[in-house]
Amino acid sequence: MNERAIEAVVFDVGETLVDETRPWGAWADHLGIPRLTFFAVLGAAIADGRHHRDPIALLRPDVDAEEESQRLEASPGGFSFVSVEDLYPDALDCLRVLAADGYRLGVAANQPAATAAVIEGLGVPLDLVGMSADWGIYKPDPAFFERVARELELPPAAIAYVGDRVDNDVQPAHAAGMTAVFLRRGPWGWIQAGRADPPEADIVVDSLADLPEALRRSRG
Repeated sequence: MNERAIEAVVFDVGETLVDETRPWGAWADHLGIPRLTFFAVLGAAIADGRHHRDPIALLRPDVDAEEESQRLEASPGGFSFVSVEDLYPDALDCLRVLAADGYRLGVAANQPAATAAVIEGLGVPLDLVGMSADWGIYKPDPAFFERVARELELPPAAIAYVGDRVDNDVQPAHAAGMTAVFLRRGPWGWIQAGRADPPEADIVVDSLADLPEALRRSRG
């Protein structure tokens, strides 16, 4: 673990702050694929280390995923991949407690640009809201984590990065010199790590409710 005191805590979005069950289910419905089939094929792609859009290419090779994503977002009802209603129950309380504990907070993730407006509307003071689509940089590119540190004007050792993915969050955050926090939930978290603790993780929690105390312990 880094010796410098943590001054800022930055969060991933999908399966960290947000439960993605609804949007992935909406994708399956939109494509006419039974949800169980879609979710199972997505899980297999995760286990093989493949891109999360591979199930669409396999199950609907006639569909261009990017074009279909734009069509879905423009459909009646205003589909959004991220919604406040999808927040995990522990997300807002965790952010509020960390803010009260004096941490600077940020959210930076591989997300569409529209996600920024959802995050900025949470009513929590955030020093950083950065989406990959805006930055043109995607995790696990080291440049993404360099951008996080640059935006916060902090050395990496003063930043904790929280995410559910070993490959996109824990490993690159650790390599960047940040405190890597692994949140064990969601399909990526359970498939990539199971009950094991990733060796690159400085802190491991099973709920964001446990994060404030885990950070307090790390201070001591």
